[in-house]
Amino acid sequence: MAQEHILKVTGMDCDGCVKAVTRAATGAGTAPISVDLKSGEMRLPEGADLPAIIKAIQRSGFGVAS
Repeated sequence: MAQEHILKVTGMDCDGCVKAVTRAATGAGTAPISVDLKSGEMRLPEGADLPAIIKAIQRSGFGVAS
């Protein structure tokens, strides 16, 4: 079974936000497995470039909790 990475994205409060962070991650080279608005969790596949994705999410106006 492949290992997933989970990022806690802050600042999402609507479906438009989910689409924006999905676009940001995809633009950084990795399409998310899922983005859950309620929990704020973005699931990414193994091998995802986490620093690049975090930077892209932050540039989109959202945060990533540590």
